[in-house]
Amino acid sequence: MAFQPTPRQLSLSKAVIFVLALLPFARMVWLTYTGQLVEPLEFITRGTGDWTLYFLCIGLGVTPLRRLMQWNWLIKLRRMLGLFAFFYATLHFTTFLWFDHFFDLAEMWKDVLKRPFITVGFIAFVLLIPLAVTSTNGMVRRLGGKRWQWLHRLIYVIAPLGILHYWWMKAGKNNFAQPILFGAIVALLLLTRLYYAWDKRRQNARIAS
Repeated sequence: MAFQPTPRQLSLSKAVIFVLALLPFARMVWLTYTGQLVEPLEFITRGTGDWTLYFLCIGLGVTPLRRLMQWNWLIKLRRMLGLFAFFYATLHFTTFLWFDHFFDLAEMWKDVLKRPFITVGFIAFVLLIPLAVTSTNGMVRRLGGKRWQWLHRLIYVIAPLGILHYWWMKAGKNNFAQPILFGAIVALLLLTRLYYAWDKRRQNARIAS
């Protein structure tokens, strides 16, 4: 029998995840405020980017884990995980816009167009915005289930773009170990989700025939 938490246990799990997800941000703020960082801008830029990818991977992992373990309640955590991916992506972009360009949109746009790794990162961030905006139950009802699902399939584009952004950024330092690891994880998770979608279609076709 699959494990099914009580409503109280689920609420507690959400609260714990919420606090844990904010710890990296709190650490960045504390280390910056206390002056313990030699290169605070690099540390914050790298940290917010890394945690964006972490939460993208965790969010993508919800469906495979839910199906494997038959823990359907995990779906109730996916929204929070996705919003934390957007939260850290917003911090990552804000760091770029604020500290690199001091909110000069014209200069920022030139940088976006000039450097490919920034271009793909910017595209990934822009594509995340409609997913975050439509994450509420109200937006699901307004859009309708099918249109909402199609919109949120943008994650299949966003995640590879995030990996490409990370790869190009690390290429200048000849450090490919982490991009390869992230890429392998994202590829495995996306292939798993594609397999489940194919298997569902196959089963529906079998029932229809």
